[in-house]
Amino acid sequence: MTHHDDVVLVGVDGSAASLHALDWAAAQAQVHGRRLQVVCSYSLPSFTAASLDGGYAALDDSAIQEGARAVLAEAQARVAPLGIPVTATVATGDAAGVLVEMSHDVALAVVGTRGRGGFADRLLGTVSSALPAHAFCPTVVVPLRGPDNARGAVDDAPLEPVAPVRRIVVGIDGSPQADLALRCAITEAEAWGAELTAVAGVPVGSGTGILAWLPAAVDHEQVLADAAEGLNVVVDRALADHPGLTVRRHVLDGTGAELLTEFSTATDLIVVGSRGRGGFAGLLLGSTSQAVLHHAVCPVMVVTSRCKQFAERTGEVPPERRV
Repeated sequence: MTHHDDVVLVGVDGSAASLHALDWAAAQAQVHGRRLQVVCSYSLPSFTAASLDGGYAALDDSAIQEGARAVLAEAQARVAPLGIPVTATVATGDAAGVLVEMSHDVALAVVGTRGRGGFADRLLGTVSSALPAHAFCPTVVVPLRGPDNARGAVDDAPLEPVAPVRRIVVGIDGSPQADLALRCAITEAEAWGAELTAVAGVPVGSGTGILAWLPAAVDHEQVLADAAEGLNVVVDRALADHPGLTVRRHVLDGTGAELLTEFSTATDLIVVGSRGRGGFAGLLLGSTSQAVLHHAVCPVMVVTSRCKQFAERTGEVPPERRV
């Protein structure tokens, strides 16, 4: 029997964005030797019926179910040439809620986005915003890109083929979530044979952040040097069980969100940790992970504190780091 930790979950709805995410998830499953679980969910609408004295009349869901099954059939046919095991599921309920619940029992959840972002997306909690904040496993958000790599590509535009992951960048800030993100990035780098770069952002010259309040006499170069030393400690500790892997390290002037977004233009995968508090405040205030999700050009993997139990049972967090 295939263990649930060997499953890549992807949500589809028939849109170009979800098909592009499906392609990415299938490639991920193939590289890791995992099976693919494709889910299409729907919420049954209702309307007020005056004849029912203020009651509600539910619509017949047979046509909606048939449409969902058609979407799944298209998805299965699309990934069939890869020869990976595929399970297709029709689920009822809010798409984000369905995927969050299913994230308890999978290794990775993947969802697509049109990549438009903006205040409305954060406030309303679209699937691509809500799932990474609440999932119990690492989540990858795959932005839709047309032939010109532009944002807002229309659904009928040709999809770019999924390129192999050759370059991975992970954000490091000294938090436990970043440590876990680094270990996930190492796993991905080894699976894909990719080049891995760890980046720490220190806003020294931008005039913003904590350093803007430091006295002028503070040696900013020393601040960067201290940050580089801390980055080396974190990376070297994570590499203790991966002696054959080389990780490039960069400490740069700027915020983590700015730097990771910039790196996304020349990278195949960004990995970022997040506290994963979720809820209205988490979506509205715009943490580093949310900012990267809304502006990155390449797929973004978000690893939250909720992923810790998954990482422990798969051995990604060594005993001495478990609290």
